[in-house]
Amino acid sequence: MTALSLEQASVIVDGALKYARENGLKPLAIAVLDARGAQKFFLAQDGTSLKRGEIALGKANGAIALGVGPRTLNKMALERPHFINGVALSVGGPVVPVPGGALVRDAGGNLIGVVGISGDTSDNDEAAAVAGIAAAGLTAETGG
Repeated sequence: MTALSLEQASVIVDGALKYARENGLKPLAIAVLDARGAQKFFLAQDGTSLKRGEIALGKANGAIALGVGPRTLNKMALERPHFINGVALSVGGPVVPVPGGALVRDAGGNLIGVVGISGDTSDNDEAAAVAGIAAAGLTAETGG
């Protein structure tokens, strides 16, 4: 199993920012965590609204804690809100169960990290994450 490198995390962020620029997205906050849930890279563009970084981290944190894409986490929150509340209390960090990121898998399908993005609509945040992950030559899993 490979680990998500700092260089890969940087390429993911650059790719997400490129997508955001090309598609006129609002300023983004981007959190990249490795498979352990440790932060590898964080960036907040100038002009992001207050607490966007915490929301991006919460999207990533929830997905990696349960090993499911953010869209799956969102579905779980709708179907089992008490479970997701319990997860939020158990994982030791924010959990924001809405789309706006993706799990990161290597060529062998191994889970090596997660990206959470906040700043635009959930769909646009997710699209930027997927574009960044693709730019790094890795596979995105949104759960959708």
